[in-house]
Amino acid sequence: MLDKIKYKLKKVLFRHMEEYDVTLEELKEKQLNGAEIIDVRSAREYNESHIEESINVPEYEIDENFEKIIKNKNKPIVVYCASGFRSTKAYKKLKQMGYTEVYNLYGGLENY
Repeated sequence: MLDKIKYKLKKVLFRHMEEYDVTLEELKEKQLNGAEIIDVRSAREYNESHIEESINVPEYEIDENFEKIIKNKNKPIVVYCASGFRSTKAYKKLKQMGYTEVYNLYGGLENY
């Protein structure tokens, strides 16, 4: 119930936000609670800057490498990229692969 209220409030504050999207503050909270943070940008972009303690798995490599990196499909995961486009694609791929608790950083790093 509380999650539904939070989602409705976020929809008012952030246009086009989906239920699986999180804000930067929520990402930090999830990270503190053990979530794995995945940067789905290219290695070059990751090397230029990234969220501390994030892992770089480019979106185009999710299908072939992700299950080797994170075996526990119930582990909380937050994906992000520059604008939110690639991370939304990564979110969908991970859900199709059976990962249960996946989130996307709303708007990517550009919004923050």
